[in-house]
Amino acid sequence: MAERKWSPPPIPKSVVPKEAFDVGEPAMCGAIEFAPGDIVINEGRPTKEIVMVNSGDRPIQIGAHYHLAECNKAMAFDREAAFGYHLDIPSGTAVRFEPGQSRKVQITTFVGREVAFGMNNMTNGTTRSDIIKRQTMQRLKAAGYCFEDERYPVRTPADKRFGAKKKSK
Repeated sequence: MAERKWSPPPIPKSVVPKEAFDVGEPAMCGAIEFAPGDIVINEGRPTKEIVMVNSGDRPIQIGAHYHLAECNKAMAFDREAAFGYHLDIPSGTAVRFEPGQSRKVQITTFVGREVAFGMNNMTNGTTRSDIIKRQTMQRLKAAGYCFEDERYPVRTPADKRFGAKKKSK
């Protein structure tokens, strides 16, 4: 029996018509044109100013669209006032809080369906409901989240807890 050899099939010829390349401006591919002047974000939405404090021992960053009421446990602020709100900053950005740092921030409401799901699974429903707001605040308190004027219980670092033991003779 004769030995068979395999070879790949021929590459097909392109069937894209030439006129397909005559449409549009090839030099502008991928270019972004911005409108003249400043862009106002979250225009016309209700806003508030609140003071947030990092009462923990690690830096904390909060993203632009994170439901503030559910953010990091060590952040101390009025979580009830922040229910249904996010930071009033450009999309894709964040605010960083160093340990012990306090900052006054502007916050704004969610729009559309005004639903908060995921994050720390404390709300998982509409932010327009007083019942869900009350349940969320109860869950946050039960889980040890800091509220305004509270401090997060910072654990002693492991190197101080275990590293300083004296050798017995």
